Amino acid sequence: MMIALVGGLVALILLFLDLASKAVAFAVNVHQPDMFLGIVRLDCVMNSGIAWGTFGENPPAMLAITILTAFMAVGIVVLFFTYFKHNTPARIALAAIEAGAIGNFIDRVCFGAVRDFIEIDFLLPHYTCNFADMCIVLGAIALIFIILFIGKEAAFPLTKKWREESKLEEELRREKKAKKAKK
Repeated sequence: MMIALVGGLVALILLFLDLASKAVAFAVNVHQPDMFLGIVRLDCVMNSGIAWGTFGENPPAMLAITILTAFMAVGIVVLFFTYFKHNTPARIALAAIEAGAIGNFIDRVCFGAVRDFIEIDFLLPHYTCNFADMCIVLGAIALIFIILFIGKEAAFPLTKKWREESKLEEELRREKKAKKAKK
């Protein structure tokens, strides 16, 4: 129960940071002419689509994407309390993804578009994003890494201890299945 509260708190803090950063950037209407250190530039834009404005001129598609986002946010909560209920790192990654999804969902519902203001030129030229997008991307990368390598439930557990625990649990499952089959 405690980790559920921590995950909820992480999601709320990240959501607050997203909404606050968007509000401040758009309140001052930041438009930085040059890249800072050749890497990042602040420039307020309203993105009526998804990545790079895709589907921005297609209201039915954007309505479908907005509805899909709501369903996916519910799905993340379900995963948080079911499949990943004993995996703290995965739950934190899910909290970050959830915060980003809700932040952008709020923008779409309240403004009809997502408020973007951070242009990161060294990764993807002319790609403007926001804190929510960063939460989604970094949370998804972390979640994939966790699923693949972290813990005894991982596809490829990194430590010898996790591999041994996984092997022991598999042996116990086989024994239990064999006993059940004998009955």
